Amino acid sequence: MRRMPWWGQVLVVFALSRVWSTALLGTMFALATANGWHLASVRENPSFFTFSGSWDASFYRTIATKGYPTDLPTDEMGNVRPNPWAFLPMFPWLARALMLTGLEFWVAGVLISVVAGAGAMLVLSRLVAGRVGERPALWAVAITSFGPVAFILQAAYAESLALLLIFGALLAFDRGRYEVALLLGALAAFTRPGALALALGFGLVVVWGVATRYSPRLAAWRGASAGDRDATASPVMDGSGTRQLSPTPWGTLVRMGIAALGIAVAGLAWPAIADAVTGHPHAYLETELSWWTGFVGRPEYVPLTPWFLMVSRYLGPIGVVAALAVFALAGWWVWRAWRRGLGDATIAFTGSYLLYLIAVFLPQQSTFRLLLPAAPMFGDPAITRRRLQWPLLVGGALLQPVGIVLLWFLGYP
Repeated sequence: MRRMPWWGQVLVVFALSRVWSTALLGTMFALATANGWHLASVRENPSFFTFSGSWDASFYRTIATKGYPTDLPTDEMGNVRPNPWAFLPMFPWLARALMLTGLEFWVAGVLISVVAGAGAMLVLSRLVAGRVGERPALWAVAITSFGPVAFILQAAYAESLALLLIFGALLAFDRGRYEVALLLGALAAFTRPGALALALGFGLVVVWGVATRYSPRLAAWRGASAGDRDATASPVMDGSGTRQLSPTPWGTLVRMGIAALGIAVAGLAWPAIADAVTGHPHAYLETELSWWTGFVGRPEYVPLTPWFLMVSRYLGPIGVVAALAVFALAGWWVWRAWRRGLGDATIAFTGSYLLYLIAVFLPQQSTFRLLLPAAPMFGDPAITRRRLQWPLLVGGALLQPVGIVLLWFLGYP
């Protein structure tokens, strides 16, 4: 593989990962069909493609074939029930376009996911390689492609498309193409929740750029600690040979800020659209909260509390301490990765995205797939330096069948 171009290596790794995931899914589907096993998500006319489109993919199919409802479904108590408004339109609209060729939704959805997944891994490779080199980049692709929930990259779900757009926005921003970053980030905002983390991440880069303009010591410290070029400044050498960073031009900071602001507006648009179409205030929020009912009932939503609400309910004080320890560990890893040169935009987004998950999502089985946008962290040079890449790769591949059994036969991802 070393003689292949970088894109050939990435596509070979991704293709091998799809062979592995398809073999696992096909085996589970064959066993379930032969033995009449009960699936957590039942489908009429079962086939491998409907099996690959289990769980909430039926909502995407509803959007692709019927659109969004103008009236929200409610239970006998008047509470909003799960409905298509929780799912953003980019993926089902693409599926609908592909269905014009005569394909069923389940087939179209799987094809979109596989193609977008390959594209996402190609972009991930460039995002990491531009900062820390080709070898860590290929390992980041491999660890992500063979991860415990990597089967989602070929399911009739929006994850692959969201990763392609998010990684594309990060790469464009990293290369100074801020208008492209704005476009891709805005599209991501209509694909999967989480684009607000892009806006916050880019905004933090702008703040950092302004801060280094007014604090030469801060700029000098960053110049001495950064492993390579930085998204907020360009490297220069002073008279003593110490690596410094020149201030970011105001025009560049303005373009960065416009990109961040534009993505923020796009990220806030969907709840407003849901309210306007349904005539129901807080339609999107109440729809999202309807998925919490089976775990914690119908609590009032308060930002930054869902994790503590969940862990305290099931694990008590020990769960709260464990959650705080996990948050601290994640923060430490993000900080260390920044110091090792993964890039300001990537690290700012990763930290913002993890904060976003802590602030708004209830931790449950879907948390693992929601962590996929943090995949650039697998490009951390410390992973290869400490020879952790093989345990992560093999461990993830071996956990995939466990994830399939749990999520297809016991619950939803």
